Amino acid sequence: MPQVRSVFISDVHLGTRGCQAERLLEFLREHPSENLYLVGDIVDFWAMSRGVYWTAAQNTVVQKILRRARHGSRVVFVPGNHDEALREHTGTSFGDIVLAHEYVHESADGKRYLLVHGDEFDQVTRYHRWAALLGDVSYNFLVWVNAQLSRLRRLLRLSGYWSLAGYAKRKVKSALSFIYGFEESVIHAVRERGFDGVICGHIHAAASRRFDGIHYLNCGDWVDSCTAVVEWPDGRMEVVEWGATPGRVPLRAASPLAPAEPALPEPAIGEDVVLASRCWRPADPELSRR
Repeated sequence: MPQVRSVFISDVHLGTRGCQAERLLEFLREHPSENLYLVGDIVDFWAMSRGVYWTAAQNTVVQKILRRARHGSRVVFVPGNHDEALREHTGTSFGDIVLAHEYVHESADGKRYLLVHGDEFDQVTRYHRWAALLGDVSYNFLVWVNAQLSRLRRLLRLSGYWSLAGYAKRKVKSALSFIYGFEESVIHAVRERGFDGVICGHIHAAASRRFDGIHYLNCGDWVDSCTAVVEWPDGRMEVVEWGATPGRVPLRAASPLAPAEPALPEPAIGEDVVLASRCWRPADPELSRR
């Protein structure tokens, strides 16, 4: 069982059919930590306004988070746009969980990371809410289609996991431009405020990249990619992907606009870092960063 200091998760979207609560539970059981950070869109109130889908596994996720807080772990919840109703209560605590609009985490090696969900850097969400809602419905449709394709692949006994939403992100130029525009906006704001790095979510695109000394980390999501950020006892930050099957060979995160390069222990500026799975073995170069 990996010994980690901190776990950062975002975009779980509890209350929806797309939420992969079972895999999140497996991940949390295998990763006890001193700190657990919930970086927004944990509960999807947008989707729940159209209809609630709440499973026993999703209920267990909530119970497990509350149990961690009761047993002494620091649990901080930074609400996102899908659970923005909770932003009215930031600065308070419930069930030993701290609600914060943003939070500063100091890593074991003394670096300061700003924790924000990231929707404030998304121009569509901020100024065109109707388009954001339409995009949310479209994304949920892609997730539903992907589930049907996964069933078909199992019936045909095809190995591996293929993501329609991930494929769209890698191939659609406008999606790639949006991701890079988002990252640049976040990095600019963090640099101005003097932080060493930022940990966010929102765009469902897990990443670990360095830009001129700023470490940009995105937690990804638990709808499609099942990814999180972990901090090791020495302060090293890493994006991990929780495999669909035990012992799955880990997948590699690469820039969607460039071919994959071999992973390095300390990445150069702008270089992506390997996604690690529960096996912690060398990664497969086939997966683009999602």
